[in-house]
Parts: sequence; C-alpha cells; structure tokens
Amino acid sequence: MSAEAFIRARREAWQELENLLDAARRSNNRLTPGQIDRLGALYRAAGADLAVAQRDFPGRDVTAYLNRLVSRAHAVVYREKPLAWGRLRWFVTRGFPRVYRQTWPFTFAAALMFLIPALLAGLAVRADPDAAGWLLPPEVRQLEAVIQERELWTQIPIEERPYASSFIMRNNIQVSFIAFGLGALGGVFTLWVLVLNGLILGGITGLTGYYGLAFDLWTFVIGHGVVELSVIFMAGGAGLSLGWALLRPGLLRRRDALAQAARRSVRLVIGAVPLLVIAGLIEGFLSPAETVHWGVKWGVGVGSGVMLYSYLMFGGKEAHD
Repeated sequence: MSAEAFIRARREAWQELENLLDAARRSNNRLTPGQIDRLGALYRAAGADLAVAQRDFPGRDVTAYLNRLVSRAHAVVYREKPLAWGRLRWFVTRGFPRVYRQTWPFTFAAALMFLIPALLAGLAVRADPDAAGWLLPPEVRQLEAVIQERELWTQIPIEERPYASSFIMRNNIQVSFIAFGLGALGGVFTLWVLVLNGLILGGITGLTGYYGLAFDLWTFVIGHGVVELSVIFMAGGAGLSLGWALLRPGLLRRRDALAQAARRSVRLVIGAVPLLVIAGLIEGFLSPAETVHWGVKWGVGVGSGVMLYSYLMFGGKEAHD
C-alpha cells in the first residue's frame, strides 16, 4: 500500500480523533461516556497506524503527523485529574469516613492502649498522690505544687489566646504525625507514645481528683478533648496499621503490604489535620474562657463528639455497605 492510499483509508478516523481532542480541550476534558469510549478506540487505532507508518513510510509527512496526533491524544487520555473542588468534596463527605471505618480495629486498639493506662494511673494517683512521683515525668510533676494550692494552670490571658491556639494546633499535629510515623518501626514506639500520654492524662486527673479539682480540669479539657483524643487515637491506629503490615504482611510481600497500609493511613492522618485545627481553636479560645458557663463547655464537648462519630461511622455509606 502506498502512503497516499494509506492516508485515504485512515484520514476519516484521524479527523474524528482530532475533533474529539478539540472538544476535550474546549470543555476542559468534560466528554460524555460515549465520547470517552470512542476517544479510547480512536487513540488505540491511531497508535497502530503510527506503528505502520514508522515501518513503511519513515521520514514521510504522514508519519510526523501521526506522531503528533498520538502524542496529543496520549496527553488527554492519560492526563492526571486536577485537584478540583469535586474531588475534595468527595474525600470530605465519603472518602475520609470510609478510610476511618477500614482502619477502625487499629484505632480501637490505639484507644485501649491510651485509655487503660490512663484509667490505672488515675486510680493509683487518686488513692495515693505520692504515686505521681514515679508515674509522671519530671516536667509534669512540676504542676503538683500548683495543684496542691487548689489551683489550675489552665488560665490563658485573652491577649495570648491567639498565639496559644496556634501553638496548641502545631503541637497536636506534631504529636499525631509522630505517633503515625513511628509505626513504620514496627508499631512499638507508637504504643510507647500512646501509653505515655495516657499515663500523663490519667495521672493528672487522679492528682486533681485527690485535691478536689478533677471537675474543673475536665471542664477545661472536655470542650476540645473529645475531638483531640479521637484524632490521637486515629493517628495511633494509623501507626499501628503500619506496624501490623510489617509484622504480618499475609500473602503480600512485606513492602507491598506496607505500601498498601501507608496509602490508607496517610489519607486518614491528613484528613484528621482539620479536626486538630478545630480542637486547637476550641482549646485556645473557649476552654480557658472564665466567663463561659461550664455547661456550655461540656455541651460543646459532648455535642462535638456526637457529630464527629456520627460523621465517621455513617458518612459516605452506600446502600450495599
């Protein structure tokens, strides 16, 4: 077959492909399902035509034309989707709660590794405040003198609250990422972070309870604490899932199991960052506000917990879930 005959036989298909590419450019790649199927078929056919032209008509204009046409079509067919509002909305409304439910067993295990030491430490220090000397780290034991005076350290001056809120957000995000990242070392250090923070919170609660300040402490904590602790459990669970993938990869290669767990866990931790921002704002502005009634703070804490877990457990569910 001559080059002229080849062009006459295939020109109509090439022109149709060009028209579809022009339509995709004008509509920002918004083609109908039928157009997308047709584009794929014409792209494959043009690729085959290019192979024939390179073999039979090297150096001819038709070969250069097909090379440009196939390159243009490839850029449309395999183009990365932009980070559009629709994708972000899908992640917020469906993707994030689904990932949370997929990793729920690890999140639950992380919660137990935090709450059980917290409960034991709280009971021990409540019964014997001297136990705080060996349960709590030195920097936390410094608060004991303040607590013995039946005072708390939670008052934040109004002019300092924006800075405090920013610091709290950054610190909480840092702790969450550390708990997650340490999971790549087998999950042991993630467990250590969870147990240590549980002991600190439980020990302080027990100490304030001994001196009659536990309700005051938790009136400060409850507003932001439900969301904040939930995110710490998520991050800890994400870290534990990495450790589990390393220790028990199943039928996958260890690196493949780790990569699969990491994809889920990273989405979970990134999705939790806005929750930490919300918790930081509450902790910086509402929690230390002395003019706000304690019932409002407890209402915010309980209400935020109900909304958060309703979203996590039921958001993005389909009929077949």
